Amino acid sequence: MKEFEPKIIGFCCNWCTYAGADLAGVSRLQMPPDFRMIRVMCSGRVDPLFVVEAFQKGADGVFIGGCHIGDCHYQSGNHRTKKRVAILKKILSYLGIDPQRVRLEWVSAAEGPKFAQVVTDFIAEIKRLGPNPLRRLDV
Repeated sequence: MKEFEPKIIGFCCNWCTYAGADLAGVSRLQMPPDFRMIRVMCSGRVDPLFVVEAFQKGADGVFIGGCHIGDCHYQSGNHRTKKRVAILKKILSYLGIDPQRVRLEWVSAAEGPKFAQVVTDFIAEIKRLGPNPLRRLDV
């Protein structure tokens, strides 16, 4: 039997987390290939409906990365994200999706090793949880 390979969608802030991912890449840090990244200008731009839609379309986990609190290029975007994700996790549990399938992390542009470690840990957690219960057979 083939080992479960999760589909992880990552929404990453252009200014910090995406730059941290770039640093991890140019530093040749090892990361699992199960991560598909979407660059957004701010983590505050990630609508909770994007996350729900990702799960509906077969994602096994969703990662949201932004600037550290107090360092947002748009002043309060990451504060908005923090509040939204807390509410989103409650809604997901009502929908039958384990809230641990969503991870919010603050990663700066200078934290390439942290980005690699966080993504690796999250993928390991999703592998432990198994496939998304909403995963379509045709995806």
